[in-house]
Amino acid sequence: MRRQCADGCAVSDRPLPDLALARSLFDALAEKTCCPSGYSRPSYGDGEQIAHDLVRQAAAVLGLESATDAAGNLCMTLRGRDGSAPPIVVGSHLDSVPHGGNYDGAAGVIAGLAAAAGLCRAGIAPSRDVMIMAIRAEESTWFPSSYIGSRAALGLLPAETLDTVVRSDTGRTLAEHMAVAGFDPEAVRRGRKHFSPAALGAFIEVHIEQGPVLEQSGTPLGIVTGIRGGLRYRAARCLGAYGHSGAEPRRLRRDAVFAMSHLVVELDALWREMEAAGADVTITVGQFTTDPEMHAFSKVPGEVRFSLDVRSQSVATMDEVHRRFLRMCELTAEERGVRFELGPLIRSTPALMDDTLRARMVRIAHDLGIPALGMASGAGHDAAVFANSGVPTAMLFIRNANGSHNPDEAMTMEDFATATTVLIELLASA
Repeated sequence: MRRQCADGCAVSDRPLPDLALARSLFDALAEKTCCPSGYSRPSYGDGEQIAHDLVRQAAAVLGLESATDAAGNLCMTLRGRDGSAPPIVVGSHLDSVPHGGNYDGAAGVIAGLAAAAGLCRAGIAPSRDVMIMAIRAEESTWFPSSYIGSRAALGLLPAETLDTVVRSDTGRTLAEHMAVAGFDPEAVRRGRKHFSPAALGAFIEVHIEQGPVLEQSGTPLGIVTGIRGGLRYRAARCLGAYGHSGAEPRRLRRDAVFAMSHLVVELDALWREMEAAGADVTITVGQFTTDPEMHAFSKVPGEVRFSLDVRSQSVATMDEVHRRFLRMCELTAEERGVRFELGPLIRSTPALMDDTLRARMVRIAHDLGIPALGMASGAGHDAAVFANSGVPTAMLFIRNANGSHNPDEAMTMEDFATATTVLIELLASA
């Protein structure tokens, strides 16, 4: 059976995403939000608003209904056959890091619009409403608080965040930026929600992969198993004693750099051991510095400042790494004559993707002959907020050669089409 689209052309029963629309939106974003080195779309700033205006205009041409909540999140709705059924939300963010790439976040919103356009062209009304959501302020580079837009949409953003969190480039509070942009920070403060988690059928996020796994495996599509939680010490210190580099023998030294180097080697060995045992985990010492006011070429270093970032889909795995790390600190302190001040421990909860949705996407990819890899997300995403609020959640990763948060993001339109084809099949059969 074949249908007629609005312009009279014949189309097959299998809907295809509107790639011409997607290309035009990516090109417009690139043109309007480029900066001397990359692309910048500050949260609650001009670049993010330009992106929201572009996708809203595209949604209007498609006949979608648009609504903005108190925090400025934009929902563009394709009506389904049963308006009483819990809707499916397809969403991601439109802000970027400073001098970032053109696809991080934006690919997910544009994938939703391309899928909605494909359904319209095929004459297919989904069984339930499909809401394409452009989420505000996902990138914590601008405001040091995670998932501002998605938490606000679900009524989960703490009221104090509005007044205590300031934007990195302006020094103005989140509440001020919301108000200037024309939104309602007081409603956000009262916990007004746009969505009740129990009223949603699913949340689906398409995103470029932010690492090299798909590129190195030669696979165009990732089907995410979960978003790793985190265990972090952001401001830890190893304290030894300063001394003269030529006058202090090894046995008398309390060298903080050698002590920390020993600890880092031990952490790497632990990571290798756990990885070999099949554990999902990453361990990173992202900061490792001596005090620039105290260190010198001829000094035994008496202090190292460092950070620790442990991520896993398993709370038990993170707890095991933490236990072993604390024991390493004890043994290193005894052996090297140093002490550790670790500072506050910060934790975030892993977010597991819905097994039923994942199985459906695996089946769709298989039926379409699309190679797909099951994989964890090491980076955080708005999907984590929905998943941890009880909404059935799924994510698709698009292969990306050069990582993200840089101007060289390298998603191809062929790989974008692959992910969006799986998405549109999922929406058509929901």
